[in-house]
Amino acid sequence: MNVIFLSPHFPPQYHLFCAALKKRGANIIGIADEAFERLGNGAVSSLTEYYRVDSMESYDSLLRAVAYVTHKYGKVDRLDSHNEYWLEKEAKLRTDFNIPGIKADKINDIKLKSRMKKLYRAGGIDVAKGKVVTTLPEAKEFLSEAGYPVVVKPDNGVGASNTKRINNDGELEHFFSSNPPNSYFIEEYVFGDTCTFDGLADREGNPVFYTSHVYNKGIMEAIQEGDHVYYYSLRSIPADLVEAGKKTLKAFGVKERFFHLEYFRTHRDGKLMGLEVNVRPPGGFTTDMFNYATDIDIYGEWANLIMTGEFKARYTRKYYCCYIGRKACKHYVHSHEDVLRTWGNHVVKDGAMPSLFAPAMGDTYFIIRSEDMDTMKAMLEYIHSTG
Repeated sequence: MNVIFLSPHFPPQYHLFCAALKKRGANIIGIADEAFERLGNGAVSSLTEYYRVDSMESYDSLLRAVAYVTHKYGKVDRLDSHNEYWLEKEAKLRTDFNIPGIKADKINDIKLKSRMKKLYRAGGIDVAKGKVVTTLPEAKEFLSEAGYPVVVKPDNGVGASNTKRINNDGELEHFFSSNPPNSYFIEEYVFGDTCTFDGLADREGNPVFYTSHVYNKGIMEAIQEGDHVYYYSLRSIPADLVEAGKKTLKAFGVKERFFHLEYFRTHRDGKLMGLEVNVRPPGGFTTDMFNYATDIDIYGEWANLIMTGEFKARYTRKYYCCYIGRKACKHYVHSHEDVLRTWGNHVVKDGAMPSLFAPAMGDTYFIIRSEDMDTMKAMLEYIHSTG
C-alpha cells in the first residue's frame, strides 16, 4: 500500500500515524515544505521517503509531488493529513489522482458551516437558526428576527478563527468594518454546554471507537476572554449523544475516517443541538487522550483499519482523561513543579503547547487521568488556582 501523508511532522504527535502504517508494511511518503533536518527524528523514521515542496499553499507544487510519488511507487492508495487546514487540498488531489476518500464534490459538506447545518437537520438533529450573509445590512436583517446575542464566523473557516460573539449593533458594525469582505455565517447564540462525539468510523460508517469530551467553555470564548481551558473525556456516554452521533455520521456519510462532532446541550431543556462537524481527529493532543483514557493504541488501530478494514482493539473507558491548559499571562498559585510533585502519578503528559495552538489551548498544559471524577476535579482546581 502506498500512502501520502501531508505535513507528517505537525501536529508533533501525528508522525505516529505514519509510523503505525509503516510498521504494517505500507510505503509512507511525507510531503511538506519544512526542511528535512527539521522534521524531527520521529517523523523522519516513520517515512519511506520525504518530498519537500516550496510551499504547501501552492497546489501546483503538491500536484507535482503526488505525480512524482505515482511515477515512482505506482497508484496511491491513500492520502491524508488529519489536519483541517489541508482538507480542501486533500480532496482536490484525491479527485485529480482518483485516490479513495473524500473528493472535491463532497468537501463543502464538511467545510461550509451553512452546509453542515443543512445536513445536521437532514439527520434529524436540531440546530440554531442561522444564515449566510456578506454585508452588514444582511446581518441586521437576520437580527431583526433573531435578536442578540449572535455568533458570526466565516462560512468556510478553520477552527474558531475569526469567530465572534456579537452582543449589540456597535459590535456588529465593528466586526464588518474591521474584517475583509467574506461570506459569514451568522447564527443565534445558544446558551448551553459544549460536548462532543469523537472517534473513528469503519468502512461502512460504523463508529468502531467513540468517546465524548466536555468543555469548560468554547474555544471562541477562551480566545476572546484570554482565559484558560480544560476539557475531559467521559467514562459513560449519554445515550442521546450516542444516538445523535450515529445519526450525524450517517447524514454526513463519514466512512473510514476520524470524526469530531460538536453539539450544545442547552441550559434551557438539556437537549442536544448540532454545532459543527469535523471529519478529522479532535485537535491538540486529544488522540493521545484516547489512548490514556482506554489504554489502547489509536494510531495502530487506525493503521489496522486502513490496511485490513479491521479495528482490532477491545476497550473500556477506564479513566476520565482531562486536558488542562495554562496561560502565561496568569499567575498560578502552584508551579509546574508543584503539580508534578503533588499529582505526578496522575499526570500522563505535560509540556509547552505549540505556539500555533497557544492562544486557544494555553502556553503550557497537563494531561491527567483518574478513575473517579472527584479526584479529577481536585487536580483541576489545584492546577488552575490563580492568585
